[in-house]
Amino acid sequence: MSESPDGTVEQADPGVTSTWFVIPLFNEAQVIADVVTELRRRYPLVVCVDDGSRDGSAEIAAEAGAAVVRHPFNMGQGAALKTGIDYALRDPAMRQVVTFDADGQHQVDDASAMIGLREREDVDLVLGSRFLDQRTRPGLLKRLVLRAAVRYTNLTTGVRLTDAHNGLRVIGRGACRRITIEQNRMAHASEIVEEIGRLRLSVREHPVHILYTDYSKQKGQSMLNSVNIVIDMLFR
Repeated sequence: MSESPDGTVEQADPGVTSTWFVIPLFNEAQVIADVVTELRRRYPLVVCVDDGSRDGSAEIAAEAGAAVVRHPFNMGQGAALKTGIDYALRDPAMRQVVTFDADGQHQVDDASAMIGLREREDVDLVLGSRFLDQRTRPGLLKRLVLRAAVRYTNLTTGVRLTDAHNGLRVIGRGACRRITIEQNRMAHASEIVEEIGRLRLSVREHPVHILYTDYSKQKGQSMLNSVNIVIDMLFR
């Protein structure tokens, strides 16, 4: 616990000393310092996996206090997550990892609540969902694609979810050791759900707010990710 400026006692975030945040990083020099700095105010254990950035993202992340692991060239988000999880597993005190985006779309409050849920219920994973409350407002096309992805994933994996392609996840140490990520690019999201079903891991969902910022929209990530989801479903 800590004391706020007005003298009230604030409850500490859960899992502060046992949680590693894994951030795949590719050409996010404009925002990564703010993301890492805000995150490390509450959760100091952050590893950024620089996936072949060409804009100095790795150096900026390191200056902000993150541990940085580098890929020699761009290998994809799935490969970056696997590298980051492997890095976190080297810490014997690690109890869970949180997969967290580099572009500012994920909220630390949501991650903290998800860590607390995993620790209270002792489940293998907690997955974020945009569709359990009304805070996230994706465009109509993206919403339709995401809903289709959920139906497809639920049908093919036997895992019942409301949001199958949300990058905010809390994964317990045991699950980190057992889940196999072989898909280097966007298909890793479907692969993780398949692994949950195959390994019969326990899972809960938690409402999260995905903030679609001007920055992420300018990069075209919202629409591009929707297209990638369709490609994953059709051609994996």
